[in-house]
Amino acid sequence: MSHPGILLPALVAHRGYSAAAPENTLAAVRAAFDAGATWVELDVQLLGDATPVIWHDQDVRRCSDGRGELSKLSLQSARALDVGGWFCDRYAGEKMATLDEMIALLDELGMGVNLEIKVNKGRDANALVDAALPPLMERIPAERRIVSSFDEKALRRCRTLAGPDRLALGVLFGATPARWQTLCEELEAFSVHPDWTRLKRSQAMAMVEAGYKVLCYTPNDPSAFEPRWAWGVSSAITDQPETFKRFLDQR
Repeated sequence: MSHPGILLPALVAHRGYSAAAPENTLAAVRAAFDAGATWVELDVQLLGDATPVIWHDQDVRRCSDGRGELSKLSLQSARALDVGGWFCDRYAGEKMATLDEMIALLDELGMGVNLEIKVNKGRDANALVDAALPPLMERIPAERRIVSSFDEKALRRCRTLAGPDRLALGVLFGATPARWQTLCEELEAFSVHPDWTRLKRSQAMAMVEAGYKVLCYTPNDPSAFEPRWAWGVSSAITDQPETFKRFLDQR
């Protein structure tokens, strides 16, 4: 199977450098870049007016000064939120990033992205894929992007829109199910993205043996994660890229 020629880094900054700046914001991606990260992991969802935005939660309570479901917000109302002040005063006034704005920044910085299609409860997986995938594929080269999801329907929609030679798909798991390989084969996946705390050595080695890259989320203690590198894990998707880098540099 032919996949894009992706050279994965050992470290991917989770939601940008989310230990140093408010997650999933332009500021977090700039902070990741300044810290030396070459790839970031980000989440994309749709607002109520079908604008794709970079956001993780179903609502805005945790990471803004507002309340309400993402599905009820227009771009105008979303942009009125302060999504940085909750993190610290330095980022007060940060605005929710649209997918277009984020793609422009990634393109400017030459960064790679693992874009998670975040299908929260009650949302339309196909509508999200149809809105988010074309601009990403148009503006970010194939060797600098992976599209991942927990949602099987979203992944299948992605695959109908682009073959494995044009689009690397990553399959996200909490606990790795018994049918993981069947699903990955059906999707012609590039990578598997398991919860690092629930991944077993035998599973990781089977994934690598089957030809898949393994990207683990979300380790933040590099010494606790250390044994996983010997299992064949390609990348750690971490909130703490600088801490991880220091540890790896000292190994």
